[in-house]
Formats: sequence, C-alpha cells, structure tokens
Amino acid sequence: MSLAVPPYPPPRYTKDEPEVSAWLKRADEPADYETFGTRYHYLANQRATGGDYGLYRVDIAPAGGGPPAHFHRAMSEAFFVLSGTMKLYEGNEWVDGHPGDFLYVPPGGVHGFRNEADEPASVLMLFAPGAPREAYFEGFAALADMTDDQRREWFIRHDNYWVQ
Repeated sequence: MSLAVPPYPPPRYTKDEPEVSAWLKRADEPADYETFGTRYHYLANQRATGGDYGLYRVDIAPAGGGPPAHFHRAMSEAFFVLSGTMKLYEGNEWVDGHPGDFLYVPPGGVHGFRNEADEPASVLMLFAPGAPREAYFEGFAALADMTDDQRREWFIRHDNYWVQ
C-alpha cells in the first residue's frame, strides 16, 4: 500500500547560485524582552522569515502563569516544551507538558498554557503564518491603563479571542 506524498511547494529561491543568508542566535544571548518574570527570545520573527512563521522561546518564572483558554483566527500556534512542567490546554483539559512534549493548535483551536510549577519552565512557540507577536508581548504592560473597550480592541487587533 502506497501513501500519496504531496508535492513540494514551488521554488521560492530562483537564483543560479546560493547565498549566505543564514543567521545564528546563541542560547545564552539575553532575552529580547522581559516582563512580569517572563523572558521572550525572538528567534525568528515575521520580518526575518518574510511572513512564513514566527518562532519564540518563552521562559516563564516559577508559578509565572500564562494565558487562559483562547483561540486565533489568522494563525496556527505550536508549542514544544523545552524544560520544566508547562500546563497545556488542548481544548478539553489542562495537562502537564514535559520536556519534549508538543502541542499543535490550528487556526480556531482553543488552547492555553501556563507555568503553575515551583520551577521555571521554557517553551518554543511557533506561529504560522508569521504575525507581529512582539507588539503583543510588549504590550502587556499597557493593559492595566486601558479601558475595557480599549483592552478588548487591543486583543482583537492581536488576533487573541478569549473563551469563557
């Protein structure tokens, strides 16, 4: 029995010769942004990938929390637990995510994540297609000064829809 393999996408690089265009981000580089005990490492953002995806390492302090159940309309999101124990909500229940565990959430899929443990946790987050998530991460500090209507609009602008 043979499974049909979908074709590769059409070439996007059409020059005759390859180019030097890769970049390396070291694990020990400081976070690009830090707030409320959470460090965000912008590994490959929307701008760097031409909109293909955004990849972020998020380090959350012990009992540092995280967002409740929500969904996105414009992008998928994937999580890969690097260290610690991350609570992951896959639409039905909160489960413990351990190093090596992976959660994929298609557009519209209900999900959430948080660190409830007494130890730090770290996760890779992949958004596809890429979105300007840096503005989302860096905007959390301003939420307290917004009205309810402003806050609601801010979340919609950043493709975040809360589930009651």
